[in-house]
Parts: sequence; structure tokens; C-alpha cells
Amino acid sequence: MPAAAGIRRARPADAAALARLRLAFRGEVEPAREDEAAFLARCERWMAQRLGAGDWRAWLASADGTPVGTAWLRLLEKLPNPVAEPEWHGYVSSLYVAPGWRGGGLGSRLLRACVEECERRGVDAVVLWPTPRSRALYLRHGFEVRDDLLARRGGGTTNL
Repeated sequence: MPAAAGIRRARPADAAALARLRLAFRGEVEPAREDEAAFLARCERWMAQRLGAGDWRAWLASADGTPVGTAWLRLLEKLPNPVAEPEWHGYVSSLYVAPGWRGGGLGSRLLRACVEECERRGVDAVVLWPTPRSRALYLRHGFEVRDDLLARRGGGTTNL
């Protein structure tokens, strides 16, 4: 492994590389059900549009021109609030480091880029859904299991 990878804000032109990193990340979690070429085309389009519109922010880590990691952030605006509470949340997603680059601090650097952006924007809380492997990383960086959040996954029934 080379000594260091550089990290920079991703641009729409990076969408193809980011899509390949997304495929690698999710492929480690479970087998893909979508054709690889179809997924990459769909994902690249989605990422280029979101980065171009500013809806999402992403960081790209690369070494010698090869993409080796990424992290994504979405700022979510809250309703106006009359109390002293920030009106934004941050959602960190798809933090991924290629296997040969793990354990050297690159994941921490990518996460720090997201958290620093949230701090600059004055967000109220930063949320994410960790994988079992990434949980320790997030705990080391001040994330904690909360008892004041409720979540509902799709597919359930309601009594509404």
C-alpha cells in the first residue's frame, strides 16, 4: 500500500468512479440482484445529478489516480424551529474504503470530512446506519447508540 491517499470533494465528473466504489461496497454486504452494467449506468447518472445539484456531497479518496474510498453526506433541512436548536441534520452514507486500504486511517479521514462539513453547517445531529464492520469506526469518532430515535423499515403494516 502506498504511503497515503489524497481526499477531495467529489465532482459530477467523478460519478463513474464513485458508482464503481458503491458497487464494491454493497457487493461486500450482499450479492447484487441487478446487472452490473445496468447498475453502474443508473448509479453514475444518479450521482452526477445529485452532485451537480448540490443535494449530496461526496468525498473521493484516491492514490496514484486510482479511487480507493468514498463517503457521502446529505444535509436534511428541518422545519423552522422557535427554540435554540439547529435546523439541519446530516446523514452520512456509503463510507467505503477498498480492502487493501483498510486499517490505515483512511476511513477516519473520510468520516472527518463529513463531520467537519456538518460542523461548518451547524447541524443538530449526524445520523447513519453502520455495517457491523464499520460500527467501531463510528463509535471511535463520537457516534453513539441513541435511545431517542425510532425507525420504521418498509414493508410493515400500520393501524392508520
